[in-house]
Amino acid sequence: CDILAIDKSLAPVTLVLAEDGTIVDDDDYFLCLPANTKFSFDGDETDSGAGLKWKNVARQLKADLSSIVLLSEEDLQMLIDVPCSELAQELSQSRVAVQGLQNTLQQVLDQREEARQSKQLLELYLRALEKEGSILLKQQESKAGLGDERDAVDTGIGESSSEIALTSQILTALKEKPAPELSLSSQDLELVAKEDPKALAVALNWDIKKTEAVQQTCHQELSLRLQQVQSLYSLRSISARKSSLPGEVQNPKQAKRDPT
Repeated sequence: CDILAIDKSLAPVTLVLAEDGTIVDDDDYFLCLPANTKFSFDGDETDSGAGLKWKNVARQLKADLSSIVLLSEEDLQMLIDVPCSELAQELSQSRVAVQGLQNTLQQVLDQREEARQSKQLLELYLRALEKEGSILLKQQESKAGLGDERDAVDTGIGESSSEIALTSQILTALKEKPAPELSLSSQDLELVAKEDPKALAVALNWDIKKTEAVQQTCHQELSLRLQQVQSLYSLRSISARKSSLPGEVQNPKQAKRDPT
């Protein structure tokens, strides 16, 4: 330990020979080694949960780059935050290529945020119109109108003991995220769309109409992403066919010369 400058106070250290596991406890052993002997130190590290997750997502992209459009916003941000050198090593790509990939991931994330903001503005506009129409309607109604009935919220679902398969993370996104369909992965969108509306309404404490509207929105977003993936596959197929055309016309037969 003294020759190798290992601090014994940090942790118990045991030196062993890799060949047979013999414990080396005498510094004189190193005097018998050639002067140019090199030593290597192997350490075992356990991937953290976050580290393992980004690597799994990276492997998914490595297998199919078009799966970018299927990722959740959390997964997109996670790959953007990974150091370029580490992501390049995991994807077996150059740093320049990975920088371009991370820029693309950021663009996808920005597009979803822009879509969210546009949807929020549209919802505010529609609410303003609805409020204005409600005020005009109330002015035309008598005092004994249907105001009280309008204020009462009827969920229309009654009691339900059905359990849902959605995780708490998905439920939180549905309740708290503006335009939650843009935050969820395609797998999560499919789960939401297939969930029983009544059970989901109970879990979210929503009325059935609002629940079905969100499910429909999630289904539309899922369809859009799958269409984008299909379009990428089609473009890739066309590109592959075009790149193969030059090889098909190689070595053309030479025209016979006129003997005259």
